[in-house]
Amino acid sequence: MTSATATSSASAARAAVDAVFPQGLGSFLDGRIVAGSGEQVPLTAAATGEEFTSFRDAGPEGADAILAGAVRGAAVWAATGAFERAAILREVSRTVAEHAEELAVLESVTTGKPLRDTRVEAAKVAEMFGYYAGWADKLTGQTIPVPGDWHTYTERVPWGVVVAITPWNAPLFTAGWNAAAPLAAGNAVVVKPSEYTPVSTLRLAQLAHRAGLPEGVFNVAAGLGGTVGAALTSDPRVGKVSFIGSVATGRRVAVAAARAGIPTVLELGGKSANIVFADADLDRAADGAIAAIFSGAGQSCVAGSRLLVERGVHAEFVERVAERAARLRLGDPLDPATEVGPIITAPQFTTVTSLIEAGIEDGGRRVTDAALPARLTGSALAGGHWVMPTLLDGVTPANRLETTEVFGPVVGADAFDTEAEAIERANGTAFGLAGAVWTGDVSRAHHVARSVNAGTFWINAYKTIHVAVPFGGFGDSGHGRSSGPGVLDEYTQTKAVWVPTRAAGAPFPSLSY
Repeated sequence: MTSATATSSASAARAAVDAVFPQGLGSFLDGRIVAGSGEQVPLTAAATGEEFTSFRDAGPEGADAILAGAVRGAAVWAATGAFERAAILREVSRTVAEHAEELAVLESVTTGKPLRDTRVEAAKVAEMFGYYAGWADKLTGQTIPVPGDWHTYTERVPWGVVVAITPWNAPLFTAGWNAAAPLAAGNAVVVKPSEYTPVSTLRLAQLAHRAGLPEGVFNVAAGLGGTVGAALTSDPRVGKVSFIGSVATGRRVAVAAARAGIPTVLELGGKSANIVFADADLDRAADGAIAAIFSGAGQSCVAGSRLLVERGVHAEFVERVAERAARLRLGDPLDPATEVGPIITAPQFTTVTSLIEAGIEDGGRRVTDAALPARLTGSALAGGHWVMPTLLDGVTPANRLETTEVFGPVVGADAFDTEAEAIERANGTAFGLAGAVWTGDVSRAHHVARSVNAGTFWINAYKTIHVAVPFGGFGDSGHGRSSGPGVLDEYTQTKAVWVPTRAAGAPFPSLSY
């Protein structure tokens, strides 16, 4: 199968999966695929709507076995010297880079994401492991001067087992995003991917094991949230849980983990504002607005789904965005020319289309065409979960699209009159994940960036992230950070060590704590 000519049908997805998993799908434990014992879970090609394979849910029993293996792996990995851990993670990075095209094709045929996107994501995963490999041997403590005759110092020690629950919109990218840092810190990782998209995560774990990670250090628990996910997030053997997904599910995960005394890192939803002032480079801003919402078919937590435009250029700018949206190419995800793929899951397709209808009912005016192109309706892709890039104008604060995360290729536009109004509108949701401003005024740019409640904010740009830069949200968008050097604090605990420096028999201070 060549990526340039194959069709992202069930047969193409089946062939790609069978090539790397001839034994079938399951979970990944102790360096091998292990079949589950629960219900059969079907996997569907998003581009055509056809089932291409299935696997058995690992179930609570499978989760228990995976955690037992992870506990064993954590002990081995924590005892491995930091320089050796760094060398192994560098080899993981090299191995992922070597298999980047395979991973990109596998991701594309099983999720429906365009190959042009998955190639970038596969390269980014290799970069993640390389970046954190560089930190593995630099996790130092401190020597602290204290009163009296003491040598007092700190060490950074791993939690043990970290459970990472990842979403269906970017399974390969988020598996690397949530595994590389905990591994660098000396933890074992159990990744629980979405039941819709486990394939690329399983392959990543295989490659990491092949590169030298010991058995039990990188594990994958394939199954349903109500069985595997629930078992993993409430087990006292787990040191920490990271979760990427919706606000509602994230809260349930946090509650379950808290009951077991397990801390969490949550990266949740967003309803990010893309603010355009009249003095901006409008062509550049229009290109940015397109990338902000339509790349990945809008299935992105940082999607710029609210377009706020200064009134003097509002009509002109909306027209520029609509013209660009009309030129976007939907089609076979394996075609390098395809720019927008399908909605990955059938339930999300229903959610997206119903929210478009709600936005229109609440006064939004559809500017873009709703009809699918003939090359989709007249082909094998007709059965896929396709939604045309959608721009609704006149989306006021009273519209449901103003505060509801769509997670699809849908942007609501509206006009504003003043800088203060733009900031107020941007902060008018419970989310605080991302945002952007487009302006030629440097002072205004920095003032807006400081004033908008968002964990990531761009000036005259959108949707650029890097593993070296902190990423996370405010408010309903979660807590903690999932990248940058600071994330290593999330995955280590600080131990304080006291050593007396006077002769034996010296009096010890009394403690009142």
